[in-house]
Amino acid sequence: MKLAAALFYGLIFCFVGIGIRDILFLHEANGCSMTYMYEYPEYKKVPLPKRLSRRYPSYGLYLYGEGVYAEENRNLRPVGIPVLFLPGNAGSYKQVRSLGSVALRKSENIDFKFHFNFFSIDFNEELVAFYGGSLQKQTKFVHECIKVILKLYKDQELPVSRVAIVGHSMGGLVARALLTLQDFNPDLISLIITQATPHIAPVLTVDRYLLDFYDTVNSYWLLNANTVKNVTVLSVGGGFRDYQVRSGLTILPSLNIHNTTISVVSSAVPRVWISTDHLAIVWCKELVLSTVRALFDLVEPDSNQITQNQEKMKFILSHHFVKHTAVDHEEEADSMSPFFGLKSVWTEIGSSSWSYSGSNEPRGKYFSFPVSSHRRNFSHFHCQSSVLDGSPWLYGCTKSDISVCLEGMDLSLESELLPTFKIVTLSLNHYLNLSHIIVYIPRTNGNKEFTLHCEFFSEESRTATTQVPNVFSFGISASKVDFTSSGLMHTLQLQDFNQIYQAFTVYVESKCHSLTEELPSVYRWHIPWSNEDSFTAVSIPSSVEISAKLHVARPVNDSSVSVLHLYTSRDCQYQITIRTSFFQVLGQVIRFHGVCLPVYIVSNILLGYGRQLSNVLSTGHSVEFDVALDSAAKPYKVDPIVNVLKLLLRFTWFNTVWALLFLPELDAVILTNQGNWYPLVSLFLFLFGTGIAYWSCILFHFFLKLLSSLWGALRRPSVVSEHGRLITPGGLGLIIFLNIISWMTCGAFALLVIYLLYVFKVVGLLTLIRTLKNVLNLAPKRKAENEKAVDSRNVPENCGVKECPLPNARLPALGRDKFVSVSAIDEAVDNLRMHFTVLNLVTWAVLLSAPSLTYWFKNLRYEKRLDPDPCRHVATVLIIALGILIKSSTASMKTSKLLKHVARIQLPVSVAVVAFGLVHLYRVSYFIAFSLVLHALSCFV
Repeated sequence: MKLAAALFYGLIFCFVGIGIRDILFLHEANGCSMTYMYEYPEYKKVPLPKRLSRRYPSYGLYLYGEGVYAEENRNLRPVGIPVLFLPGNAGSYKQVRSLGSVALRKSENIDFKFHFNFFSIDFNEELVAFYGGSLQKQTKFVHECIKVILKLYKDQELPVSRVAIVGHSMGGLVARALLTLQDFNPDLISLIITQATPHIAPVLTVDRYLLDFYDTVNSYWLLNANTVKNVTVLSVGGGFRDYQVRSGLTILPSLNIHNTTISVVSSAVPRVWISTDHLAIVWCKELVLSTVRALFDLVEPDSNQITQNQEKMKFILSHHFVKHTAVDHEEEADSMSPFFGLKSVWTEIGSSSWSYSGSNEPRGKYFSFPVSSHRRNFSHFHCQSSVLDGSPWLYGCTKSDISVCLEGMDLSLESELLPTFKIVTLSLNHYLNLSHIIVYIPRTNGNKEFTLHCEFFSEESRTATTQVPNVFSFGISASKVDFTSSGLMHTLQLQDFNQIYQAFTVYVESKCHSLTEELPSVYRWHIPWSNEDSFTAVSIPSSVEISAKLHVARPVNDSSVSVLHLYTSRDCQYQITIRTSFFQVLGQVIRFHGVCLPVYIVSNILLGYGRQLSNVLSTGHSVEFDVALDSAAKPYKVDPIVNVLKLLLRFTWFNTVWALLFLPELDAVILTNQGNWYPLVSLFLFLFGTGIAYWSCILFHFFLKLLSSLWGALRRPSVVSEHGRLITPGGLGLIIFLNIISWMTCGAFALLVIYLLYVFKVVGLLTLIRTLKNVLNLAPKRKAENEKAVDSRNVPENCGVKECPLPNARLPALGRDKFVSVSAIDEAVDNLRMHFTVLNLVTWAVLLSAPSLTYWFKNLRYEKRLDPDPCRHVATVLIIALGILIKSSTASMKTSKLLKHVARIQLPVSVAVVAFGLVHLYRVSYFIAFSLVLHALSCFV
């Protein structure tokens, strides 16, 4: 049975490992180009008022520069457009150099008609993603820095009154938090760009201050739409390469009232089309170029400052980050305009399919496609062009004279830039007033060959629909679709592909018999409810494998369908095969719910802990933790109760009772409202938690055995009575001392100290048991010597070897008058098993408090006391409980009147951990402290 359990939980443990491997390694290769500085970067520290320096001694403000530009700004009299960079979790103020350097080069290209001054804040690389106590302090410091920056421009003829902000990671959240300050003027901010910022919720909720900060920021932005409507926010997520902040968290929460927010994943950003990891998103050349281009296009030529027109700002940002029209922003034409190229070459195309190629065009050419003759048989017009010069190229003719169009409307804004060419697809029913569609090829001088392909087509003949395979098909079954008709564009609609736990491998095989050379093609995953499209550029004929998975689940009130578009050659046929990727499904589960695993691990440990206590009550002996875990950790004990509570909370009367009991909101309900909870996920996470708890306890026990071997080699063991007083003067002094340390410095530090003492306790028990067993094993060999050496008057008549005292002379290391017997070893083993489980529980409390400890240690030279301290109160309780339990024994609990209740209450506590700890991870430590306090009380009562 034990071997079967080990194999089963080992398999589950492997599934978790496969999911983690999928997140960390099985993603696209890094496609980012490095951003280089052409001159040595310099960071000029901006002097702050003395009151700010005293209040924020670890923070600073810097102005980025390089070369001549840095020399010109040494006196801190900037004359450009201020942009403030906010680093994120453990981020450096020097990360601004990529944006600053590229923007400087672009300013040189326009002869410094205007330029940007990039400022950056030094937050001392604080770990604000895991400790929320300093986020409010950072926000107030940023507010003060904005005032300081604007004062630097006060002597200008046209003083600057607004600052653009670029925030990386948690820096983006701090930027949004500025508006929550009572004395902050929203007009001080012209634009906020955030990079890989978790806007919806923190990645790890290891302290309540972090959640409180998020609630404050998001509630303000949702409830004060009129106040924030003049602040445009662009959020860019990193895609699947960013395993630290999944892109689903980077979506900006909005009520769609005066919505001035744009959320996009880097894989969908035009001219980028790649996923970036959490740090690369700052220096990725492709994304930096898009950001700088957008900033320059936002500048008004008359004021040389960023525009205050919100509609224009949102249009420009959408142009650079959502849908690039393949037309330069300054080249955008009016909707109706006369043609000035009447002397150019005009050619009418009567066929439904047409191609053109060339390399040197001395004159511009117009190709007109009559619409009326094709409207009956076709529904759409589609073109692909490799001419990427950024000028208008597509028109709809509204007034013509025989073969020449006299007046038309510019349709170039309907086109879209793809990785290798630009496309346009027009619905003929939307343009009933058009007589012709005009394609323009400008004059070109060069040897670079270009191609142009256009066609009329019927949408019905080019669109196929298929049902995606079930997630539990494990890749055995597959959905297959064949496109046998020729054409430039094909569309595959995937029914029921709308949940975050789904993941598929899509095989696209193209067969082009008449082609003599490879042609570029683009396969595009389009997710209509979220800007998370992904592009795959290939050369056909070819066979390519594409991963299909989501960052955001489809909203409940949305009926749109995810689509695979094929933009390719008309002479090819395609076969598409879709299979469920079980490994990627595991990766999706870990990506979205891996942060919940500590909750399920602790829940499982508590169930095993309760079984051990029940065994002490019924048999007087404890069982090994892995045996207790295998016996007690059953999903039906926890998961159904949480689901029933979730169901009952739909009723008003139960909600009223819930509120009267002052119970917090069920975390499963919160996750469901966010679209991140689905059927069976809790079951899988519980099994994952069981597997991790099982094997982590085995590995932890093995590690402690290694420590005990080292300890035994360094120090001779001695028998210490386990039946002494639970509270001794020394123990009481230790509890008081550590609590003083906790309140004067950091609660997590004091908790770590008592934890290490408990580790030494368990290591000492392991060493003692091994020594006792070795001594007992020597007894049969020395039986003859013992019978001669022991006085017959002091030995019972029927004394057996296993129960007889060994001569004191033989055991100098164990102390005199100590007896070695099987019962003594059994009692020591029982004590070890209980202490090991207690240590296992406390390990998770220490791990969850580690971020606070790290933050405190990093800032120790500035502040000796962590304030606010999210772990102080729970550390106080745990120190008292562990100070008692470290002296406890199983024998002291056998006659306890509370033991029965303590054993039974572990089940409701394990349910409560899952019910209230999935979103509020810091609550797990509270439940651990509660269980250990009850254990400590059972030693007295």
